[in-house]
Amino acid sequence: MIQTLHEKAFSLVLSGGGALGIAHLGVLHDMEAKGLKPAEIIGTSMGGIIGACLAIGMKEVEIYTQIRTFVKVSNWIKFSFSGNAIVDNDKIAEIFETLFGKRKMKDADIPLKLITTHLKTGEKRVFNQHDDVYIKDAVLATMAIPGVFEEHTIQGEVYGDGFLCENLGVLEASHRHILAVDVLGKHSFEKALPDNFFKTHNVLEMFERSMRLLILNQSRAYLEMLKEKHIVLIEPETKDFSTYQFHKHEAIRAKGLGLL
Repeated sequence: MIQTLHEKAFSLVLSGGGALGIAHLGVLHDMEAKGLKPAEIIGTSMGGIIGACLAIGMKEVEIYTQIRTFVKVSNWIKFSFSGNAIVDNDKIAEIFETLFGKRKMKDADIPLKLITTHLKTGEKRVFNQHDDVYIKDAVLATMAIPGVFEEHTIQGEVYGDGFLCENLGVLEASHRHILAVDVLGKHSFEKALPDNFFKTHNVLEMFERSMRLLILNQSRAYLEMLKEKHIVLIEPETKDFSTYQFHKHEAIRAKGLGLL
């Protein structure tokens, strides 16, 4: 199947997953080594950030350098004491301004689709090359986890994280051949239930486990709808990491290596 990706145009789909999305970089590293270049890129949340960087021509090593700036929380966290979210987006917006500048969706070297959720209607909104929208704005929208990151307004409409409707954006693929990387796939949770001494730890782990299962079942349902497509599905083993553990970037990236 990998040989087919050399011969046919294919869509690269990168899932959301917070810090777990750093595993995408290991897959990108192997893609570069094998000379695989997608005909389009579809990303949600963290997959959208990495996908947007790839779409403007950045190499994996360059993207990884940028991701490491997230390791120091002070580089991007600014707590908000008003509004609907814990984190104010000002510092993150500055990072994206540096990365993407004034590039619009139509300016990407590789056609780019970023999945967001319209927070007033709950409908999926996919920003692509036909939208007169800055890449930085679409990225801020696709990563805006409700209650955590500030929702983002584009052309008068309010958007949030795309994981709410399609964490693994396979339904948006234009090509018959798809390389999909799902960091919240079947290897993203322990088979045993949590059994910590402190109940608080168990509750938090159960909550995150439940979210991962919810997203996994959503993605499985969408994959089942695409039986006519030729899909290479990569599911890195991310069960030992939490979605906020950006400081473990080296170990998480390694989980994406050697899977192609």
